[in-house]
Amino acid sequence: MYDIVIIGSGPGGYVAAIRAAQLGLRTAVVEREHLAGICSNWGCIPTKALLRSAELMDFIGHAETFGVALPGPAAPDLAAMVARSRRIAERMNSGVGFLLRKNKVDVIWGEGSLVRAPTADRPGEIAVVASARPARQPQAPLPQGALGPGRYQAKHIIVATGARPRSLPGIEVDGDRVWSYFEAMVPPSLPKSLLVIGSGAIGIEFASFYRSLGTEVTVVEVLPRILPVEDADVAAFAQKQFEKRGIRFRLGAKVVRIERGPEGVTADVERGDGTMERITAERVISAVGVTGNVEGLGLEALGVAVERGTITVDGFGRTNVAGIYAIGDVAGAPMLAHKAEHEGVLCVEAIAGKAAIEPLDRTQIPGCTYGAPQVASVGLTEARAREAGHAVRVGRFPFAGNGKAIALGEDQGFVKTVFDAGTGKLLGAHLVGAEVTELINGFVVAMNLETTEQELMHTIFPHPTLSEMMKESVLDAYGEAINI
Repeated sequence: MYDIVIIGSGPGGYVAAIRAAQLGLRTAVVEREHLAGICSNWGCIPTKALLRSAELMDFIGHAETFGVALPGPAAPDLAAMVARSRRIAERMNSGVGFLLRKNKVDVIWGEGSLVRAPTADRPGEIAVVASARPARQPQAPLPQGALGPGRYQAKHIIVATGARPRSLPGIEVDGDRVWSYFEAMVPPSLPKSLLVIGSGAIGIEFASFYRSLGTEVTVVEVLPRILPVEDADVAAFAQKQFEKRGIRFRLGAKVVRIERGPEGVTADVERGDGTMERITAERVISAVGVTGNVEGLGLEALGVAVERGTITVDGFGRTNVAGIYAIGDVAGAPMLAHKAEHEGVLCVEAIAGKAAIEPLDRTQIPGCTYGAPQVASVGLTEARAREAGHAVRVGRFPFAGNGKAIALGEDQGFVKTVFDAGTGKLLGAHLVGAEVTELINGFVVAMNLETTEQELMHTIFPHPTLSEMMKESVLDAYGEAINI
C-alpha cells in the first residue's frame, strides 16, 4: 500500500511525487504514455527548441547589422530542427525517469482509474490496465522495478492527467491538413502557407515559428484582439510587431467551415459584420485551447465534482471527495506547467501536514508567450485593476531607452507596471520585447514579497541590463523616470 498514488507524471505529477518522497511518504505514479508529460515531450520544452532555431534564422537574416558578413542567405533545415527538438524531448523524458528512480518513486505503467475513494478506515483503490495509447516518441528506460497493470491501494490519490487540444466541430484535427500542436511540431515538410485558428500563446508561438522559416501565416481570432488574456497595450504592440514580420490577422472573426483538398484547405471566415472571406492555406493549425483529461477516471462514480472539463479543487488541490486531489491542467486554468508544479508541492505538503503553507494564489502565476517578440505578465492588467475598483498609477518604459537593448539590436518593446495609487502595492506587470520571459520573475518575486513601489525604486539594478527597464517603469509610475 502507498501513502500517495499520482495518476500522471507530467510537471505536476512528477514534482508532486518527488516532493512526497522527500517528505517520507511512500509514493507511486501511474503513467500511460511517457514520463514528464506533454510539457517536456510535446509542449513547453521542445517548442522552445524550435523557437530557438527560428530565433537564429531571424538573427542571421540581420547579420550585416551586427557587422557579420555571411556567404549567402540562411536556409531552414526543417528536418534537422525537428530532430533536435525531439532529442531534447527525449533527454527531458530520460531526466524525469532518473529523478523518480533517485527518489525511489515507483512507476506503474498503464492507464489508471479510481475504484474507491480513501476513507478513515480503509485506503483508496486504483485500477491500472495496459495502455492502449501508442507512444508518440521513444520512451526512456523506466525506473528499475517499474510496475504494470493491477490494483493498487493508497491513502491519498492525486489526479494529474493534464489536458489535450480542444477541437472545433467541423474543423477536427486530421493530422494531415488540419494540425494540433502535436503535428505542428513534427511537420513532414515546410508549408508555404498556414492558417492558425486562435491567437493565444500556442497559436502565436507557432505563427511566429513558421513565419521565421518563411511560411505565409494568417491568424484568425474570434475576439477583437490577439493574446486576449494579456494587457491591451501589450497585445496591441505585439500585433504591430508581428504584422511587421508579415503575419496577417483577422480579428473578431471565426472560421465557420473548411474544405480539405489535395493541395490544402480552404476556410470560410466570417467577420464581425457578417461578411465572409475565403482563405486558402496548405495547412491549418487549430489552437483554440485545451480541455482537461477527465474521462475514464471513474470520477463520476465517486462523486468528484467536474465543471467545464476540469476538476474542481481548493487552493491545496483538494476535491470535494476526501482523499482525492487534482493538480495541473486537469484542475483548471491557468493551464501552465509552473502552476502545476507549484500545485503539486502544495498538495503533498498539505497531505503531509506541513505547517505554514499558503494556498495557491492564482493572481501571482506568471504567463509567458515565446514568440518574436516575447510577451510576459503577472497580476492584474490595467483594465482589470480599474474594474476591481483600484485607483491606479501606471508606469511605462520603452526598450528604446535602455542601453543594453540598443546594444543587442532589440530596441522594440516596453515594460508596464500597475500600482495601487493609495498603497503602492504592485498589482500587475506586463512586458513585451526581447527576453521578457526571463525578466518577469523579478516582478513575481516582488508581488510574492508584497514589495511596495518605494522598495522597488530604491533597489539597485545592475547596468547595463535589460532589467533596468523594470525599475524605470516603476519610477515612471511616480513621475521619477530618469531615462525618458
